[in-house]
Amino acid sequence: MKFAGYLIFSVVISLSNCQNYTNKAEEFFRNKHTNNWAVLVDTSRFWFNYRHVSNVLSMYRSVKRLGIPDSQIILMIADDMSCNPRNPRPATVFNNANQHINVYGDDVEVDYRGYEVTVENFVRLLTGRLPPGTPRSKQLLTDEGSNILVYLTGHGGDGFLKFQDSEEITSQEMADALEQMWQKQRYHELFFMIDTCQAASMYERFYSPNILAVASSLVGEDSLSHHVDPAIGVYIIDRYTYYALEFLENVDPFSKKTIGEFLTVCPKRVCISTVGIRKDLFKRNPNEVPVTDFFGSVRPVQLLKYTTEELDVKINTESINTCDGSSASSRNKYRFIAPLSNFKSIKT
Repeated sequence: MKFAGYLIFSVVISLSNCQNYTNKAEEFFRNKHTNNWAVLVDTSRFWFNYRHVSNVLSMYRSVKRLGIPDSQIILMIADDMSCNPRNPRPATVFNNANQHINVYGDDVEVDYRGYEVTVENFVRLLTGRLPPGTPRSKQLLTDEGSNILVYLTGHGGDGFLKFQDSEEITSQEMADALEQMWQKQRYHELFFMIDTCQAASMYERFYSPNILAVASSLVGEDSLSHHVDPAIGVYIIDRYTYYALEFLENVDPFSKKTIGEFLTVCPKRVCISTVGIRKDLFKRNPNEVPVTDFFGSVRPVQLLKYTTEELDVKINTESINTCDGSSASSRNKYRFIAPLSNFKSIKT
């Protein structure tokens, strides 16, 4: 009787474990977020706008460091400051006067440069309406499982963002482009981040779901620069982006920091302008959203039922019982091989 009681208890525990793992698997597959993309855009030209190139390249460095590959980053830069004749340090762009980090680096992949950075190309990119034959590197190949970071920097005003001082995109056009993305199932969630003067005016007309937006300044306010590099004679980074990057430099791919924390990185006492936030279209609580949901990368995950210490089983051609009581058979033979715990001490 004792043995029978132990057997029943073991069966109950096993079924409970199966149910637990099944619930975790179902929760995993219910989460529609499967991949991450970033669209990083500098819209201004001319040497005195050096800081805008520094802004976008600094953001590029951060998302790439946190795991988003170049194949899933669209980088648009309207002017090449690294090759500008006024640059005393050719092939470099620094975001700090102390020259700690060359954000241009050796592996920057610019997808749209110079006069390719236009309102038309930007809207076509977002909505997927690019001409036939467009290279893959110039396409935003997102789907209904994509979390997208859209970062914009340049010169703006009340309800518009200038592109190269020759054209502009309005807040209504921006809102309609995002609505097309939603209708065409081109994103799961979108984090809209903009560092310009009167930046908050660009998200006021948004009406599509699952969008979280942050802006460096409210309507009627300027977005200010942070500091000058005397060696080149221009401001080299904007104030809001500077503090945003200071936060991101302390984030790693496994960080527990949240988007809610990120939204508070630049209080008015340091930003001087007032940071605007719009979260009424966003379903989740930003304080519960990991910052890596937008600035990091999602990788495929396989849920394992047991560790090798708990269950030492060889999978062969014999029948295997599954959690739902059914059986499955394997045609091939497999054997688990433990990792080499003392790999470094092995001499060849």
